[in-house]
Amino acid sequence: MEGGKILLVEDNPDDVELIQRALKSHNVINEMVVAHDGVEALDYFFGPGAEERPLPHLVLLDLKLPRVDGHEVLRRLRSAERTRLLPVVILTTSD
Repeated sequence: MEGGKILLVEDNPDDVELIQRALKSHNVINEMVVAHDGVEALDYFFGPGAEERPLPHLVLLDLKLPRVDGHEVLRRLRSAERTRLLPVVILTTSD
C-alpha cells in the first residue's frame, strides 16, 4: 500500500508500538494516524472537518476500546455512505 494513510485505533501504547514495528519491518511506510479510543476514531470520521479530510486507505481497529468499543465504531463506519466500503481489519487481544 503506497501513499495512503492507515488509521490505527488502539488504546494500548505497547500494542501501538508493536504494530508500528511490525509494519515497518515489512516495509509498510504509509503514514499512520493513531486514535486512542472509539470516540477519537469517530471524531476522525464524523467530527468537525471530517468531510474535508481524506479517508485513510485502511483502518486497523481494536475491538476492546474505552468510551466507545470497536463494535460500535465498525457499526457507524458501515452505516455511513462515505465510509461503508472502507477496508477495516479487526485487531484484538486477550489475556
